[in-house]
Amino acid sequence: MGFGKSLLRICFGKTTTKPVSKTRIKICCIASPDESRLAVAAGADAIGLVGEMPSGPGVIDDETARAIARATPPPIATFLLTSRTEAVDIVDHVRFCETNTVQIVRHIEPAQYAQIMRDLPQVRRVQVIHVEDQGALELMHAYAPFVHAFLLDSGRPGAAVAELGGTGRTHDWNISAKFVAQAERPVFLAGGLKPGNVASAIAMVAPFGVDLCSGVRRDGALDPQTLADFVREIRGASTPA
Repeated sequence: MGFGKSLLRICFGKTTTKPVSKTRIKICCIASPDESRLAVAAGADAIGLVGEMPSGPGVIDDETARAIARATPPPIATFLLTSRTEAVDIVDHVRFCETNTVQIVRHIEPAQYAQIMRDLPQVRRVQVIHVEDQGALELMHAYAPFVHAFLLDSGRPGAAVAELGGTGRTHDWNISAKFVAQAERPVFLAGGLKPGNVASAIAMVAPFGVDLCSGVRRDGALDPQTLADFVREIRGASTPA
């Protein structure tokens, strides 16, 4: 089963953003095929492979990302997190790593999407919005025509050393809830999620999916027990249908 309509239904669902009863799970900062298999066995719908970043955890080289993507079977979505900002560079990055989804972690110029859409027609496009203030809602409208989904995170792209994810911090979930209510695309929620707060996040924000990295790790490695606790809490959380 190739990447296409079947994966779109399983991972992204319909192209509406109304809350669904099953909250999708994306486990990021995957470092090896073994971690990918562990995440999938625990119930992950998607994995995240972190490319070169100015800061933050989980960075792997492109050869490792490609090996993990090749070893992860459909219908699991493989997200390449790229910090590149020019379409030609983003396309090259995705083509080398062979993922079926690209997660663009900077607030790039929306015009860059035309080439990405033309050159990577089968690759799903996810734009990260770093929720620093109400301006996140304006960014949503700028990107909505070009993406399959959004991911709300707690980075600070304008910092002296840009933070583009993996901060371990939550952000203002009130803004995230407004974003989900207004969005015309599925929305993943990231930023400081872990067992103990993810059920509250789902109840408040009603995201299509949740995404985390450090919240299920110990000493930098994916921890099976923490991962199981996280998935159990998500499955027990109530998302309005």
